[in-house]
Amino acid sequence: MTRFFAVIFGIAFIFAGVAGFLPTFNQDGMLFGYFMVNSIHNVVHIASGVIAIMTATSYRYARLYFQIFGVIYIIVAIAGFWNDGDLYLMHVNQADNLLHIVIGVLALLIGFSQRTDS
Repeated sequence: MTRFFAVIFGIAFIFAGVAGFLPTFNQDGMLFGYFMVNSIHNVVHIASGVIAIMTATSYRYARLYFQIFGVIYIIVAIAGFWNDGDLYLMHVNQADNLLHIVIGVLALLIGFSQRTDS
């Protein structure tokens, strides 16, 4: 399941990154009208998605991805709350921060809960 989740996360992040570049989904820097994005933010999403799919080739790599990715996203969320959305190269809003917390917690659950690939 860990490898399957890596593919799902990868697809979702690539979709979010590409959608951030499309005017249909990104109006005035707000993805779907809720999430603040810019070009760097979109590239980070695409890169996260590509890495997730690459790690899906191995249970060990997928699990490690979720462990590291979860910690990073929790840190990004805390930094977003702490710095009032200013993450230097990209800016986030409260919706981004909440989504980053949810993604980080889910990633940590996936990365640390399963002991064997089933």
